[in-house]
Amino acid sequence: MKTIEDPMKSNRRLVLAFFVSVCAIVLLGIIQTAGAEELTAINTSEVNSPVVNSYLASSLYSITHFDSSQSDSTPYGPPRGVYEVNLTEKPVIYGGPINIITLASTNKDYMWVVGSDRVSYVNMTGNNWTVVAKYEALADASNDTLPAIPDENFSAFGESSAVGMNTSSMDSYMKDLFGDNYSERFGNGVYSVVDNDNVLYTNYGDNLYAFALSDPENPSSGITKRYMIEDVLTAIQGEDHPANARLFGLSMTYDGYLIITFSNGVAVINRDLNTSSASFYRLNDSEYVSNSIAVDENNSIYLASDIFMHKLVWNGTNISDAEADGAWAQEYTNSGTELPPIIKIGRGTGSTPTLMGFGDDEDKLVVITDGAKRMNLVAFWRDEIPNGSQRIAGQIPVTCGLSNDTEWIQSEQSVVVYGYGAFVVNNIPDNVSSDFEAVSTNKILQVSLMGPAYNTSYGAERFEWNSSTNEWSSVWARSDVSSTSMVPIHSQSGNMALINGYRSPDGWEVLGLDWDTGETVHQTIFGDVNFGNGAYAILQYLDNDDLIFNSFTGPIRIHYDNE
Repeated sequence: MKTIEDPMKSNRRLVLAFFVSVCAIVLLGIIQTAGAEELTAINTSEVNSPVVNSYLASSLYSITHFDSSQSDSTPYGPPRGVYEVNLTEKPVIYGGPINIITLASTNKDYMWVVGSDRVSYVNMTGNNWTVVAKYEALADASNDTLPAIPDENFSAFGESSAVGMNTSSMDSYMKDLFGDNYSERFGNGVYSVVDNDNVLYTNYGDNLYAFALSDPENPSSGITKRYMIEDVLTAIQGEDHPANARLFGLSMTYDGYLIITFSNGVAVINRDLNTSSASFYRLNDSEYVSNSIAVDENNSIYLASDIFMHKLVWNGTNISDAEADGAWAQEYTNSGTELPPIIKIGRGTGSTPTLMGFGDDEDKLVVITDGAKRMNLVAFWRDEIPNGSQRIAGQIPVTCGLSNDTEWIQSEQSVVVYGYGAFVVNNIPDNVSSDFEAVSTNKILQVSLMGPAYNTSYGAERFEWNSSTNEWSSVWARSDVSSTSMVPIHSQSGNMALINGYRSPDGWEVLGLDWDTGETVHQTIFGDVNFGNGAYAILQYLDNDDLIFNSFTGPIRIHYDNE
């Protein structure tokens, strides 16, 4: 790893040391552009956090978007500065293709890795990043019609580049490495959750699995299926479910039940996956859900279909949509019969709903981006509607600083929330070639090429909710930064939004944008190798600020040694 430093670095350190010696009690937020010294900005604001769910393995990283509110905000983050990283020299936990998140376990020395093919248990003590146990879950679920992929195939893909390839050549390459039916691997292991018994819940094929260690005292003894529901759709919904229905998300109630989000509704079930305990709420067949859910401490479930934003309430026995129980449904704007050409799925929101406002905060909201071709950031009142308002508390067009004639500004990612601040990205390129649109159903193929081989998407924007005026305002927008398909996050210690994308001449990169100004304050350069593609996954940082980069072919651990 190489750090590129500002030539005036030593002088600034002297100035900083002098200032601190004079004003030791002052906390400084240091705003620096890319290439500046590696000092972490200090965020002095106090922000209320969501209530911790004691039935999760940890308050952080035990669920796909970090916590029950789906905030995508972490206490940790990278140092400021510019870094070049050779990913071929970093430790990788192979799996995929597509590796959404590395999940916390109840043992801080280990983490669960969930790829679209397998589940692994990883030793992360010190600088370790090594598999101690794994389970080939997709091979099990598919009866080997989607067999285990050798690690060397993942390695070969990660070390290669998509530069100069097209849909035909990449399709052929991935068939050689991942099998002729590799596109069917998409959607497995997407949303996962780990409970306080260190049981991992996730889906492969038509099945819902609960994985645990064979011997918790000896993790290397292996991973076992503790519970499983075969054909989970039929087992919970019966035979009359829609033909296109599928499982999309998992979460946990605050009284310890598993929540299963389907494309056509939501179920709550005991954690032993006893189907006789299941309570299922079915949406209207005209609605389709393609993301997960947010849950609050009162067991309210926030679910966005492609037509309605829903608040449902789990009362300990069943799921209620009754207004008397605090439930509601609100229609929002979608793209109608027009579908986005790439990355984005469906006509409605691409967002898992995110909660905003906790504790003694004045406003309690749930936020999404809508499905309009040029999307809006939309906030809904979670509870009672204030006098003179309506369920949609406020909405604002997202421009990302792009030109007024940009046809599509849309995101497949949830809204990043910290306090009353929100951050969104655009995932749709300005121009999409016809051969790229022709493979729109093969999301793995699309996401492998966007950036290095075909036009990438540009644009990000930060907003702030004003609880006095009940209005959104745009804080800053960047039309020159790229976020292809990876979920952006917020770093509290770094006071920055972080994205992954592809831009010439540096290739794949992680960019840190100052939360208050939008200036580039961090850059990790990966170059052209496919390891740098965070396909549909999410960025993470450990408590020592190491990056877990959940790449196309598995999570990679990166230590910023500052040397």
